[in-house]
Amino acid sequence: MRKTSVSNYKFSAALVLLVSVIFSGCASDSATQNSANRSVDVARNETYSTSPKMSSNTATATNSTTSNVAPSDFSDESADRKSDGEKYSEINENPFLEVVRAPLSTFSIDVDTAAYANVRRFLNDGQRPPKDAVRIEEMINYFEYDYPQPVGDVPFAVYPEVASCAWNPKHKIVHIGLQGKKVSLDNVPPSNLVFLLDVSGSMNEPRKLPLLQDALRILVNQLTAKDRVSIVTYAGNSGLVLPSTSAANKGEILNAINNLQSGGSTNGGAGIQIAYRVAQENFIRDGNNRVILATDGDFNVGLSSDSELVSLIENKRQSGVFLSVLGFGTGNTNDSMMEKLANKGNGNYAYIDSNEEARKALGSQVAGTLYTIAKDVKIQVEFNPAKVSGYRLIGYENRLLADRDFNDDTKDAGEIGAGHTVTAIYEIIPAGQKVENPGVDELKYSKVERSDTNFSSELMTIKLRYKEPQGDQSKLMSIGVLDRNYSIEDASENVRFASAVAQFGLLLRDSRYKGNASFGGVQNLAQNALGGDLRNYRNEFLGLVSKAKRL
Repeated sequence: MRKTSVSNYKFSAALVLLVSVIFSGCASDSATQNSANRSVDVARNETYSTSPKMSSNTATATNSTTSNVAPSDFSDESADRKSDGEKYSEINENPFLEVVRAPLSTFSIDVDTAAYANVRRFLNDGQRPPKDAVRIEEMINYFEYDYPQPVGDVPFAVYPEVASCAWNPKHKIVHIGLQGKKVSLDNVPPSNLVFLLDVSGSMNEPRKLPLLQDALRILVNQLTAKDRVSIVTYAGNSGLVLPSTSAANKGEILNAINNLQSGGSTNGGAGIQIAYRVAQENFIRDGNNRVILATDGDFNVGLSSDSELVSLIENKRQSGVFLSVLGFGTGNTNDSMMEKLANKGNGNYAYIDSNEEARKALGSQVAGTLYTIAKDVKIQVEFNPAKVSGYRLIGYENRLLADRDFNDDTKDAGEIGAGHTVTAIYEIIPAGQKVENPGVDELKYSKVERSDTNFSSELMTIKLRYKEPQGDQSKLMSIGVLDRNYSIEDASENVRFASAVAQFGLLLRDSRYKGNASFGGVQNLAQNALGGDLRNYRNEFLGLVSKAKRL
């Protein structure tokens, strides 16, 4: 009995040890997987909680019968390898919606350009960008378009155009262009700028702090004696490095910039509190009061979650101080955080990947970056069911609004800077073509008969609301859009180039709606729509298409 007992004991002990090893390995794998997924889960949850996209329209996700699914042009492995450690909010592409179920489409404008510069960084490094790094509206809006200047006292003008769809010839596109009024730097109001600079240890790379210093030098050299600059830095601790100083003393400001050094953890929340306090203490009535946050977005001390920081920025927004966000770096870039802060802070977001981009955002386009001419700009489109069966807004997924929000002046929306152009593109399914809506029965009572009356020549109506920079009450603009049967080849240069960029974005995202899009098609369309291209941005785009095609 004793031998049997000992033998059983040894067997039991061995079994327990084996089970422990197995479960320990499983737990380790689970912990690793949970850690890898944590930033994605947070981004998903916070995208849903902070984005005003809960419209009744979202219940009608559809596929068009005329959409073709093209083969994937990239391997997912190349994107995942480069994006390790970087954070992007999940994008669920806008679906096709049936006009009889959802005749209204409402969204906030977006003048951010960060996604294009970030995509360029990946392609120049020989990598496919992560799918959620590709925000198509920001890629389109990176480029300037030749829209006429507004006439009269309005801050911007609207220019719609209809043409065939380059990647799905059975469909059409409606191109909506907004042109902000250009303002000479001699005529802009005085600026009270607070540079809120991340000097934590994560910024100690050539593409981060040194590039940030170069960018700020470019900006400071654009300022005049009527402008003032303060500098707040944050790492483990935050503090005022330079009190409010007249731009007439450029040497003092530049000296403070040149002496910046990186080190420590990242307490962004504390820095934001100090920066807004300094901005309010030096507030210029009827001036341009703005915090310029420059960071890689890697906040890891104090307030660090997206929701906490966004809530802080939303509260500070009420002070009349605007926010611009400049993103830097690679490897740990928190794009999700930076985009949300800019969206909620009455501002804009640019990603600086080179000195050339710094010269664009803070040099040639500094008026648009710093000087707001209209805020809380919303667009609502009503489609004519006699002309349109279905539609899809390309991009702007994180800018969707409930239809009732259009007339609600308490709802935040995007800003337009001086001279900015903003472009939005709808892909529409003409009346008579079926819009597939799997899982939803056909409507019994809401069928629309085609007619030669009742606005039959109108494809849609575009309404816009906006506020003056210091105003609280919105103003309304409205414009009807007539149907046209122009081919994409006969469309304006603006429409052709924007369509090429949109098509490129669909390919980079491997979108289910890319139809027969191809890199060759993008190149052909863009090549014939380069225009003057004085700064070579459009030719550079062609180079990026070639790089993507080779991956």
